[in-house]
Amino acid sequence: MPSKLTHACVITPDVEGLRNFYSVVLQMPPTVARPDYVEFAAGGAALSLYDQREFARYAPTVESSGACSRVMIEFVVEDVDREYARLQRFSIDWVKPPSTQPWGNRSLYLRDPEGNLVNLYSHVDVSSRSSDH
Repeated sequence: MPSKLTHACVITPDVEGLRNFYSVVLQMPPTVARPDYVEFAAGGAALSLYDQREFARYAPTVESSGACSRVMIEFVVEDVDREYARLQRFSIDWVKPPSTQPWGNRSLYLRDPEGNLVNLYSHVDVSSRSSDH
């Protein structure tokens, strides 16, 4: 059987803070919400948030390791520019405003409260758009 992605899990010392952040960004409540674990359904997979101390019971080294800056969490959205306008009223660490990538995505890069890179993107027809890289 081929592999199937089921979850992207962020191990965090602040489940509540990330739950609030992703509830705003994704415009939905979590499908599972416990003090130590939260999960957002995301198109056949899920974004989960797991309390660092609780998870350390199962993988002890996770509590002592530093934050990972090499992972990006990506969500396809209907209209990146509309999402950017909607999220402007929130205190967000913006990495790059909406821009059209050469491979056909219009992307908006930001960081969640723990520094994880998040990409909200839409597919666009690059031949019909002006260049705004």
